[in-house]
Amino acid sequence: MSLLELKNVSKIYGELHALDQANLTVEKGEWIAIMGPSGSGKSTMMNIISCMDRPTSGQVIFDGKDITKESRRKLTEFHRDKIGLVFQQFHLINYLTAVENVMVAQYYHSMPDEKEALEALERVGLKERARHLPSQLSGGEQQRVCIARALINSPELILADEPTGNLDEANENIVLDIFRQLHKEGTSLVVVTHDPEVGEVAQRIVRLDHGKIVSDRKNEHFTE
Repeated sequence: MSLLELKNVSKIYGELHALDQANLTVEKGEWIAIMGPSGSGKSTMMNIISCMDRPTSGQVIFDGKDITKESRRKLTEFHRDKIGLVFQQFHLINYLTAVENVMVAQYYHSMPDEKEALEALERVGLKERARHLPSQLSGGEQQRVCIARALINSPELILADEPTGNLDEANENIVLDIFRQLHKEGTSLVVVTHDPEVGEVAQRIVRLDHGKIVSDRKNEHFTE
């Protein structure tokens, strides 16, 4: 069953078509890489999928529900309850420990639970670093805290924006291994990247150029 559908979605700024009649379906449990050069529309598509922006035209259907015309409050709730975000820049609060940064996401969703937050950190191999501040963590460790934060509310979709953009090769491989494990567990993943090595490990690869989807193919080299 489809988790997400974009139907003829466009985002227009004046004469600029940042996204132009995009049609995309994400099945439950699928791992998709969205790729393309700078200015191709990747960030625009990510913002629309994550409910942080609205399309100029078209429909966004999530788990059978058309969310295109929902109120800003409803979209905020939808984003909070359904989507876990992983950013290139981490966006951790520098005076909070790793476990406290994970618990912040719980605060906006329900009730902070340190035990659950520690379990989320354990899933990404960081339970022993739970009491460390971001400044005491490497870039790779900070990104794993971000992934734990994205997972804490059991979202239906993990949306990652250039998740390895600030990482060295060793930490990039650690993050990709976590994504592989999440996929095996049935998590739906959409990873926005310009890095071929990151894109080519996904189950399906969608390429954008000048706001249009120019290719959408299954990755024949994908391994579970």
